[in-house]
Amino acid sequence: MATVLSASPFLMFQGQAEEAMTLYVSLFEDGEVLEVLRYGAGEPGREGTIKRAAFSVAGMRLMCIDSPIEHGFSFTPAISLFVPCSDEQQIQRLASSLSEGGSVLMPLGNYGFSRSFAWVSDRFGVSWQLNLD
Repeated sequence: MATVLSASPFLMFQGQAEEAMTLYVSLFEDGEVLEVLRYGAGEPGREGTIKRAAFSVAGMRLMCIDSPIEHGFSFTPAISLFVPCSDEQQIQRLASSLSEGGSVLMPLGNYGFSRSFAWVSDRFGVSWQLNLD
């Protein structure tokens, strides 16, 4: 019998994983930190930063890390987290909160495929598509 596999988005940060995870969990009613492993003394990452963490928002399990290696790249809007919103108040709150310190790629509006949609990049560079059917 084959083993059942699952995939989770894995977000790589450079020292901001805990701050990002805390923000994301705070914005969603079902947000929850599931697991946190930190770098210890003598390990490759800065002591106390996120070695690996798992959290959930909007029914989605995500993972994150503070990479101990400097990379010449970051997040791109070509990959984004898609969140179906339940009402106008929720989509407005999420669009406002997630774009604070970040950028708005598509302002909240009716684009024909949805009566209310926004695409934002948060202050950490993670892209979010928010949709109200």
